[in-house]
Amino acid sequence: MSDDPLPPLDAAGFEAMACDTVPLAGLLGLRLERFDGEAAVVRLPWREIALRPGGSVSGPAMMTLVDIALWGAILARIGNEPLCVTTDLTFHFLAKPRHADVLAEARVIRLGRTLAIAEARLFSEGNVEPVAHAVGTYAIPPRSRS
Repeated sequence: MSDDPLPPLDAAGFEAMACDTVPLAGLLGLRLERFDGEAAVVRLPWREIALRPGGSVSGPAMMTLVDIALWGAILARIGNEPLCVTTDLTFHFLAKPRHADVLAEARVIRLGRTLAIAEARLFSEGNVEPVAHAVGTYAIPPRSRS
């Protein structure tokens, strides 16, 4: 692996990287709404492919959404580091999502040298009450600590 620095990461670059490196994100049509040092917001469009029997958004679709949002919040802070990977994900389903897009708003709550911890709340578009909450821990490779 080269020690050349990776190019800076902007919103379009992160969205492309997420869809290219996590094929399920592209298949689900995840779209980045916000990407800055404060938060990452990712949208899961209301699509049949993301639904489970009974017409609710599936758990795997929401977990993919939150994993991409948490990863985005961290990379918005540390820069272009595609090898920053999930080491732990705790997910709480709070309510059945409405028949609408689901938005995940993620924020970093602790950024260390080797680990980052971020949390996300998921909302049905147009609703202020969260439908899920997640906390994830991500390993930061040594290259990002320089």
